[in-house]
Amino acid sequence: MKLLDGKLVSDKIKAEIAAEVKTTMLDTGKEAPHLAAVLVGEDPPSQTYVAAKEKDCKEVGFISSVYKYPANISQVKLLEAIRFLNNDPEIDGFIVQLPLPKHIDEQIIIESIDPLKDVDGFHPVNIGRMVLNIPSFLPATPYGIITLLEHYQIETEGKHCVVLGRSNIVGTPVSILLSRKSKYGNATVTLCNSHTPNLQAMASTADILIVAMGKQEFVTADMVKKDAVVIDVGIHRIPSDETKSGYRLIGDVKFNEVSKKCSYITPVPGGIGPMTRVSLLLNTLKAAKKEIKF
Repeated sequence: MKLLDGKLVSDKIKAEIAAEVKTTMLDTGKEAPHLAAVLVGEDPPSQTYVAAKEKDCKEVGFISSVYKYPANISQVKLLEAIRFLNNDPEIDGFIVQLPLPKHIDEQIIIESIDPLKDVDGFHPVNIGRMVLNIPSFLPATPYGIITLLEHYQIETEGKHCVVLGRSNIVGTPVSILLSRKSKYGNATVTLCNSHTPNLQAMASTADILIVAMGKQEFVTADMVKKDAVVIDVGIHRIPSDETKSGYRLIGDVKFNEVSKKCSYITPVPGGIGPMTRVSLLLNTLKAAKKEIKF
């Protein structure tokens, strides 16, 4: 078994981004890319993610801004804030950190973002362009998964890929990316959900198993084909007496069991999380360079 080390790969990509920002922007008098985040409420995982994003930006020479709003902000006020960011020429891209409070319609918020600043890749325009395989901002987590497979030169062509979880953020877009005609595509993809009959049997046929169910340690060794490649997208905080924080992180895959059976596996933490964040940086760099044109 070999680890698919997302931290190692993301650090390498960040070094490349930092070098490009310095040589092609800062050294030539251009402004550094500017990534902003909208944070609503006090959700601890969201705060942690946004803080990590700020740290990433500093490492690569980006400008980073965070716009914080109380959990009781109205949808109208939040839409006004997004319109401001859409029209601010100094901001190249921004994200609205999810989840949002229940009184706010997430889809309306996503659709209000300028697609050319949608570095999370969630706007219907970007999703539609991705489906058609034309230039777009790819959703950050699927983008990170494909980049990780590419770094480790894991063959996808002709392989059976099973994706557990059909969310618009991970499962559905990654299934499209892996099935389309491209170097790290051309796979036969089965997209499963909690209603899929014989889910265990289906998962055990996968050459590449991507797990994004949002269920703690859902995948066990009996659900995994010998020498399969396993990508664990899940991340959950559970109480722990062994850490200073009082919790530890686990994924959707029972790592101790599955790692003994597969050929490659992502750890949690240190697997897909860092790849998601570095994909956000890559999208922001593209936005700053005006590489995506509609």
